[in-house]
Amino acid sequence: MSPDFNIDEDLALANRLADAAWSAIRPHFRALSSVENKAGAGQSYDPVTEADRAAEKAMRDIILRERPQHGITGEEFGDSPSSSGWRWVLDPVDGTRAFVAGLPVWTTLIALVDPLGFPVLGVIDQPVLGERYIGWPGGAALQTPGGRSPLKVADVPSLSDAVISTTDPFILTDPELDVWTELRGATRLARYGLDAYAYARLAGGTVHLVAESGLQSWDVAALIPVVTGAGGHATDWTGAPASLGGQILCTASDAVMDQALALLEPAAL
Repeated sequence: MSPDFNIDEDLALANRLADAAWSAIRPHFRALSSVENKAGAGQSYDPVTEADRAAEKAMRDIILRERPQHGITGEEFGDSPSSSGWRWVLDPVDGTRAFVAGLPVWTTLIALVDPLGFPVLGVIDQPVLGERYIGWPGGAALQTPGGRSPLKVADVPSLSDAVISTTDPFILTDPELDVWTELRGATRLARYGLDAYAYARLAGGTVHLVAESGLQSWDVAALIPVVTGAGGHATDWTGAPASLGGQILCTASDAVMDQALALLEPAAL
C-alpha cells in the first residue's frame, strides 16, 4: 500500500467528513427546504437541495485544509486537481428523491480513490438511523452510537433464496428492464427505492444482490470498499471488476453472482 495511504488516519478523516456533512444536512431534512430540478424544465426530474450543496462544501473545506495534495470529485461542484494522484469522491446526499420525501434511506457517500482509480476506502452514512457503514482493504464495519461491529455478507446458496434491489426499474433501458424482470422472477424478494442504502444492507447481510445502471463515479466509489470489505462481490454486468460508473452488480455469494450474471448478460455493456 502506498505511503500516501494510512488506513487509520484516512478513516478518521472520512468520519470527520461524514460528521460535517450531517451537521450541514440536519437543518434541511424534513424541513421542506427549496428543491431545484438540475435537469431543467421539461426534462426528467433530477432534484438537488440546499442540503446537497451545504454538505459537499463542508466536506470540501475539510479536505482542502487537511489533504491539500488530494483531488476532489463531487456531484455538486465537480473536480478539483490532485497533485498526489489520490482523490476523494463525494456524494453529499445520495438518494435525493428519498430525502425530499422525508424517507431515511438516503445516504452520504465518501470514498478515497488511489492513483490507479481504485477506491480503497468507502463510507455509506445514514445519520438519521445512526448507521455508518465503513469499508477498507480486507474489512468492513458498521459504526453506530453504541460502537463498531464487523460487517459480513450472507452466505446465500442460490438466487432463489436472495433478496435483491434496484433503485427504480423504470430508469433502466428496455434491454436492462427485460433482464431485470427475469432476475426478479428468479429470486425470493425484490425491494426498490433504497439507492446506496441497499448496498449497505448487502454488506450487513440482509440484502443479497443489487443491480443498477447509468451510475456516476460518486454513486459507485464508496460502495465498492464496503461491499468487498464485507466479503461480497462488486462487478459490472459482464463479470469484470466494477468500474466507477455505468452498470454495477453487487452480490453476497459466488452462487448468486454466477446465476445473476447469466441472466444479465444479454443487456451487459
